[in-house]
Amino acid sequence: MPYPPPPRTPSGPRRRSLLASAGAAALLAGCSAGPGDDGPSAVARARARAARDSRGLLERYDAVLAARPGLAERLRPLRAQVAAHAAAFTDGPTNGTATGAATGTATAATAATASPSPSPAVPGTDKEALTALATAERALADRRGAQLLDVPGELARLLASAAAAGAAHAYLLTEGAR
Repeated sequence: MPYPPPPRTPSGPRRRSLLASAGAAALLAGCSAGPGDDGPSAVARARARAARDSRGLLERYDAVLAARPGLAERLRPLRAQVAAHAAAFTDGPTNGTATGAATGTATAATAATASPSPSPAVPGTDKEALTALATAERALADRRGAQLLDVPGELARLLASAAAAGAAHAYLLTEGAR
């Protein structure tokens, strides 16, 4: 009775190794400064735009919380993360430590009161309010994802992290509204 042939061991790298190295190469390419960069001024503009976007989203959360206090328990953790994002973009380069929710809230609140704007309109029902927040989170996450190619290293990582959190917030807001 013949034995089955030994399993063929493929020569060269495995599929997982190739995918991991391709992903790492893409990340490294996205984190390096490109030839069209304007240097620090472009980074400062991108950081200021990201901080302004986070403060705008924070204003939306505040408007919904003011109009719909029944959603406070559910929205408070998400709002705290948005405030931390606003603080991270406002405070400058991060040192790798997490920003506390209280610190982020205070910084973002101070920045928001410096330039008062009309409060965003809140839809009529809780479900509509959550859907509007989810749409705003998703749109901001998409814009931040598109900006990744235009900024260097640390800011790209911060934008990617905030975009991922925004996408998760949109999911949580959408799933909870069902």
